[in-house]
Amino acid sequence: MIISQTPLRISFAGGGTDFLDYYSNFGGGRVLSTAIDKYIYVIIKRRFDRMIRIGYSTTEMVNDIDDIQHDLVREGLKKVGIFEGVEISTMADIPSTGSGLGSSSAVTVGLLNAMYAYRGILKTAEELAKEACEIEIDILKKPIGKQDQYISSYGNLRDIIFKENGDVEINAVEIDEGIKDQLNRNLLLFYTGKKRKSSSILSEQKKNISSFCDILSAMKSMVKEMKSCLMKGNLDDFGKLLHKGWMYKKNLASKISNSYIDEIYEEALRKGALGGKVAGAGGGGFLLLYCPYDRQLAVREALSNLPELKFNFERDGTKIIFNIQR
Repeated sequence: MIISQTPLRISFAGGGTDFLDYYSNFGGGRVLSTAIDKYIYVIIKRRFDRMIRIGYSTTEMVNDIDDIQHDLVREGLKKVGIFEGVEISTMADIPSTGSGLGSSSAVTVGLLNAMYAYRGILKTAEELAKEACEIEIDILKKPIGKQDQYISSYGNLRDIIFKENGDVEINAVEIDEGIKDQLNRNLLLFYTGKKRKSSSILSEQKKNISSFCDILSAMKSMVKEMKSCLMKGNLDDFGKLLHKGWMYKKNLASKISNSYIDEIYEEALRKGALGGKVAGAGGGGFLLLYCPYDRQLAVREALSNLPELKFNFERDGTKIIFNIQR
């Protein structure tokens, strides 16, 4: 039995510039993102027969790999070269769909990590991220970018650069641990209770890239500004930049925000939050807020009807946490 643990993520700036249509045509993309201590777990073990059993929100039992409905599992098995006699289960610390925390790509990375370990093959973070992108973007044609696969693979707080030729540069953001801890304390996550299919929002956003390239470029430039704030310890300015980025992002597609989300966000600002954004594609899932510690009680009381997800930054990327094979 093999178990992989793969972190989810929060993206602070540059989301959307990790799309091929942007970074290949407009001077590359760049995002600032961090892994968090909420995870996707993948379990894989040998079966006594030749069948394949997949367990997630439903259960599949098939004889032929092509009959698997879970597209990420199916394509992962094909890429790794496992065609029979396995059981695979996935579990998540958060709602499995529509969270905005990069769960789909974390599943893909975690699946690949576990499957390769099952075969006794060691893959680097770079290889896992690249192959996850190939499955999701090239094979399954999902309307997504590349940041989620890389942050789940590498972990930590990262400045990720997507070059015009498709290469990806991963940079750790090295800041004072005290500043990093304070940033962590000043960030709050609330679940809006609204599930959404990110594909429709992202498909519209993808179509709008050429029309909104100036906005995307402004969002990309914010990565450098945010890093500077972190280096100098200007955390409240970092929070205000989150607000600026959210105002930009809402222009990229029609369903990124709605009246319900706007009302929640405006109430949080009135109670003391300095900025924030809906995680991921938007439209629902988790709302990220930057709020100085002395104002957090007021914000929590104002949003008391929304479940809060407490989290810490995660240094590690995907890893194998259990490996016993007989």
